[in-house]
Amino acid sequence: MKKYIALIAHDAKKDAIVALADTFQALLRRYPLVGTGETGRRIHAATGLDVKQMQPGPMGGDQQIGGMIAAGEVLAVVFLRDPLTAQPHEPDVSAFLRLCDVHSIPVATNAVSARILLTALDGQMAVFSE
Repeated sequence: MKKYIALIAHDAKKDAIVALADTFQALLRRYPLVGTGETGRRIHAATGLDVKQMQPGPMGGDQQIGGMIAAGEVLAVVFLRDPLTAQPHEPDVSAFLRLCDVHSIPVATNAVSARILLTALDGQMAVFSE
């Protein structure tokens, strides 16, 4: 079973993650995808990519994906964060990122690092274990 690529974005970054998914459609079609509520819906609507949709982030969607990380079901995470807007669920975001670190899951938190991560996945770099 292939591991998931998780796609998450704060509200101000949803357009950016949709654009990123559009650019990397060929790669993303090769993996199962999981995303938080609105992010997953918007990516699917714009690209046709099949995204397993969890709850919205503030309603526990990031924690649901965190459970998948703990279970060894996630290969990589793209979490486009909005660093300029206060997030009421910031403690949940910090816990999520800590979980990625604990389980050695590569995580990109901005568009440039996401392009680097997805390009590395596309090249099947040996650093990723599936």
